[in-house]
Amino acid sequence: QVQLVESGGGLAQPGGSLRLSCEVSGSIFSIDAIGWYRQAPGKQRDFVAQMQSDDSTYYADSVKGRFIISRGNAKNTVLLQLNSLKPEDTAVYYCNALVVRIDSQSRVNYWGQGTQVTVSS
Repeated sequence: QVQLVESGGGLAQPGGSLRLSCEVSGSIFSIDAIGWYRQAPGKQRDFVAQMQSDDSTYYADSVKGRFIISRGNAKNTVLLQLNSLKPEDTAVYYCNALVVRIDSQSRVNYWGQGTQVTVSS
């Protein structure tokens, strides 16, 4: 099995910051990419940011210049720093990992359970 454990959501004021963490563990041969998506109430799940295995990063236009994705100190951990938060950033944030499994060598997409980010004064 592969597990994605997210942490770090919560409540922030407009203009504030939060940091999310995602740790991927389990039957992993390699990880092609780890990223974040978000889903606001009544809306579809949207791409936020992604870091690939070569450390290249990609961002949605709506968060470019405000959010930063980086590797954590722990193995297979990715951080998402959320700066200059806006009320429209309020959503459940989901970690996503494209994993090559060590048992089958198959490439599988996994999701975390989600963490709530609320931006409100």
